[in-house]
Amino acid sequence: MHHRHRHGRAMGAAVAATAALLVAGLSGSASAGTAPADAAAPTAAETLRTDAAPPALLKAMQRDLGLDRQQAERRLSNEAEAGATAARLRASLAGDFAGAWVAGAESGTLTVATTDAGDVSAIEARGAEAKVVRHSLADLDAAKARMDKAAAGLDTADAPVWYVDTRTNTVVVEAIRPAAARSLLAAAGVDRSLARVESRTERPRTFYDLRGGEAYYINNSSRCSIGFPITKGTQQGFATAGHCGRAGSSTTGSNQVAQGTFQGSIFPGRDMAWVATNSNWTATPYVNGAGGQNVQVTGSTAAPVGASVCRSGSTTGWHCGTITQLNTSVTYQEGTISPVTKTTVCAEPGDSGGSYISGSQAQGVTSGGSGDCRSGGETFFQPINALLQNYGLTLKTTGGGGDDGGGDDGGEEPGGTWAAGTVYQPGDTVTYGGATYRCLQGHQAQPGWEPSNVPALWQRV
Repeated sequence: MHHRHRHGRAMGAAVAATAALLVAGLSGSASAGTAPADAAAPTAAETLRTDAAPPALLKAMQRDLGLDRQQAERRLSNEAEAGATAARLRASLAGDFAGAWVAGAESGTLTVATTDAGDVSAIEARGAEAKVVRHSLADLDAAKARMDKAAAGLDTADAPVWYVDTRTNTVVVEAIRPAAARSLLAAAGVDRSLARVESRTERPRTFYDLRGGEAYYINNSSRCSIGFPITKGTQQGFATAGHCGRAGSSTTGSNQVAQGTFQGSIFPGRDMAWVATNSNWTATPYVNGAGGQNVQVTGSTAAPVGASVCRSGSTTGWHCGTITQLNTSVTYQEGTISPVTKTTVCAEPGDSGGSYISGSQAQGVTSGGSGDCRSGGETFFQPINALLQNYGLTLKTTGGGGDDGGGDDGGEEPGGTWAAGTVYQPGDTVTYGGATYRCLQGHQAQPGWEPSNVPALWQRV
């Protein structure tokens, strides 16, 4: 399957006025529990540049999610604030935390789940709805990890998709034959009270042989899509799907001009790869939008469950949908991939490797799925932050970041361990300017996103 996914998350600061009522509930107490922030600290929507979402992306959201223009802009802004609010609650609820998701046409409702009824008032104080559940996210994640381990010794072709579903507080197995799901759960020792089996009829597949975000060809034969332009030191290139090519495979551009060589590729297991390009090609901080317009990438902050996400692919162009599950495992004919993110976005052969983006935040590269863009379908993407971290790549962004090579050579940042180019996960701690900060949302650090500047991403401890 040749796809390239780019998953970005961006929201709309430009619509702050129209979104004020909706966003106030989510962001009004955003700094509670954090160190006194500068009164002018940017909102999450400002940090994630939701105002950078181009007309083509907003139009695709309107078409695929049934929104008008203002609703699409408000949705991106709300999703940025919801991600930051959920991240702060995750940090404060610690072991009680059981997941978070957004809902509603404009993502106006954030729900945060907890195992302790005593947390309800703290959740509601941040403008979110609280749901008290039996199992913590840590317990569900541990069950999913046991399933991943057990799957290595089983044939999971008839139970090809499994994930943690925070909305129902269970691990879900989607099975063509229910007995295959029961075998997986039994082999993993997962209690049935934790699990749910759903039926599906179609086997996911990789989308080989056609084009993605911008088409490229592998060894002058198969076609995939570029995911996201990157740099590694002074070397330029792009991230894409691992199933598109093996290390050493050569690539040519959509114009059939010699382009580059796969430097690293993992598939199955993960679905990640990167290509180093020759000096004829320049990495830009853009994804190919409708009608060839540039869609800018301003960062890689991971979007929450329920958030909108759009995909650019060379076969089917721009399509949007929502993130339905994080931490998903999917079995293709070639093997099992994990973790990937499951979405309602459609794709077709040739879209592989292409870009998934939420607003202006890169999310991932197209791996596979089922269905098509005529009848509808589902897709799975390889998250971009794990790919950047694995290969030491720096995402090319318009924010001034992305120019300094991948994290090894970021130089001494003023007084601390924080470094541009490093991929940080929720819970990671750094020092910066004499203070200690805890990461709230997964992202690749870049100039301008220093911990003291972006309360949506970092909390002073």
